[in-house]
Amino acid sequence: MQGPHIPFRPGRTDRDVSFCTPDGRLPDASQEQKHLRTIFGRMGFNDQEIVALSGAHALGRCHTDRSGYDGPWTFSPTTLTNDYYKLLIEEKWAWKKWSGPKQFEDVTTKSLMMLPTDMVLIKDKSFRQYVEKYAKDNDAFFKDFADVVTRLFELGVPFTTGEDARWTFKSSFDEA
Repeated sequence: MQGPHIPFRPGRTDRDVSFCTPDGRLPDASQEQKHLRTIFGRMGFNDQEIVALSGAHALGRCHTDRSGYDGPWTFSPTTLTNDYYKLLIEEKWAWKKWSGPKQFEDVTTKSLMMLPTDMVLIKDKSFRQYVEKYAKDNDAFFKDFADVVTRLFELGVPFTTGEDARWTFKSSFDEA
């Protein structure tokens, strides 16, 4: 997806459904900054790391049959870039007029969306400083994202001694 290299460390084993995160423990997209800090704070993430993790919204889209929300965050939802942050700051956003949950749409094309939890990243002063940093510097975003997403992936994994090695896989873009 042309993003940063994310190291991989084997050790996490699959569990049955009884170990899945219960409802209410994942972020609720309709909430604001206090909610984001509660959800990610209990996992040990600070404001900068919350904003870096939110950059994953550069990828993919929301589907009404899964989340109730609809649309992509960026014009290139299969490529990881700092466009998510640029769009948050540079685009004008308005509430979408529709029968679904409250979400924002870009005023210019009405083809992109942002969730209420995305918009708090520019409303909250502490979050906004990192949005501005990443909007200006894709390399800084990639570095911080790679660091924090690696921590997220490894949370709760009971690694044993000797499992310190991380692997980084090359992509076809690395050879160009």
